[in-house]
Amino acid sequence: MPKSASSSTPEVAALPTSYEAAVQELEQLVAALESGQLPLDQLLRSYQRGAALLAFCREKLQAVEDQIKVLDGVQLKNWSSQ
Repeated sequence: MPKSASSSTPEVAALPTSYEAAVQELEQLVAALESGQLPLDQLLRSYQRGAALLAFCREKLQAVEDQIKVLDGVQLKNWSSQ
């Protein structure tokens, strides 16, 4: 069944449920992009997916950092061993 002409936005795959899954998918995308073997349209889709995954990972990391700030009384502590 063909898509209608008014449907110009591509379907977006759902984001992973975890940070680790997003990083794994992002690593696979980077390897595919670096291979230089993707057709131009797939290259663009892969780049867009990678940008979405990167934003997802950054949001997850920011959420964790915000939680750590709350637990540490708004002041981050050094991670070095004592």
